[in-house]
Amino acid sequence: MPIPFLAVPPMTLTVVALFVLTYAGMALGRFPGLRIDRTGIALVAAILLLAIGALESGQVTEAIDFPTLFILFGLMVLSAQYAASGFYDWCALRVAQAARSPARLLAVTVAVGGGLSAILANDVVVFAMTPMLCVGLLARRLDPRPYLIGLAGAANAGSAATVIGNPQNILIGQMGHLDFWRFLAVCGVPALVGLVVVYVVVWLAWRGRFGEPDDRTTGQGGAEPVSLDRAQLGKALVATLVLLGLFTTDLPHEIGVLLVAGAMLISRRLASRGMLGMVDWHLLVLFAALFAINHALKLTGLPAEFVSGLEAAGWLPDRLAVMTPLALAASNSIGNVPAVILLLAAWPSPPEGALYGLAILSTLAGNLLIPGSLANIIVVERAAASGVRLGFLEHARCGIPMTLLSMGFAVLWLWSTGWMRLS
Repeated sequence: MPIPFLAVPPMTLTVVALFVLTYAGMALGRFPGLRIDRTGIALVAAILLLAIGALESGQVTEAIDFPTLFILFGLMVLSAQYAASGFYDWCALRVAQAARSPARLLAVTVAVGGGLSAILANDVVVFAMTPMLCVGLLARRLDPRPYLIGLAGAANAGSAATVIGNPQNILIGQMGHLDFWRFLAVCGVPALVGLVVVYVVVWLAWRGRFGEPDDRTTGQGGAEPVSLDRAQLGKALVATLVLLGLFTTDLPHEIGVLLVAGAMLISRRLASRGMLGMVDWHLLVLFAALFAINHALKLTGLPAEFVSGLEAAGWLPDRLAVMTPLALAASNSIGNVPAVILLLAAWPSPPEGALYGLAILSTLAGNLLIPGSLANIIVVERAAASGVRLGFLEHARCGIPMTLLSMGFAVLWLWSTGWMRLS
């Protein structure tokens, strides 16, 4: 009697092995003993797939969703315009110095972090704001940790509101050709409730341990004065309004974003080299490599067989009873961005309601643990560089309840509005 495992072609076994190693790397963040990160792991795996003939150059090009990468790139250029104007540093320091009471300061942190993330992409917002927020809070002799948890949680929750709020939403929106304003109408309410949940949970978890602010340092404190270039900020604000206007037209999203990005690169004062230097090329390479790896697995036929098996068993994630635990588990193992790329590669034709559910649930699930989202990881790493250590358990103490509560409301919202059935 033949052994099924031995009947599998060697190339298929190799592709599966590289696929498993890649997503193990996504879960671990790096391989023990090596300094290779998630982007490096995915890129090396894609190179090996090319080298062994599992993929051809043309198939790699076919696999990459260029409109998604164009939108990500364009939003990064727009965000670079804000950064070049000094807006993020100014905003972070103003937040840190804005209110005398910790309760109000936390509220401002959550509101600003969530609001900016809905338009400018959460990863970019927390990357820019975390260092200066740490400096301002330390200058006031406040413990930055609860505010950093609030910033990360708010960035995730706020980004869930729009189709351009985070990388996974951009991918979902492109695959489903989702309208910007319709997406906001469906996902905006649970995102707003998520922001409230973030504030309440962090406040209750840290009540009495924020420290008393030293109001003698409510000026610049230990931070260097921040110069805000109002002309460059005005250019960024106009570009943002133009982009939102373009989203009301039939122009493809990626074309609108690229037009705005191109306009940002035309400047008499800001060098295009400097603007492009602020683009997160590592994230773009990660996306491209994961697209290629997933496509190689798709060519083996295994994902199609897997989805057929799920459909036959009634386990497709088009129901909340399946989608919710799947989003929670996948986002907090391999991360919500790789999880969404993987799921959409294996499930090519999800209904519209399932796409909204995937967007909101995978994003809110990222608040559970630090590895759940890139925004969390960025906050922790940028804070450590500023001398503030945010531990895994400290984050989880807030992350677990804020995730379960916000996802619980999102499930009720999607079910009550008819976008997804419960079971």
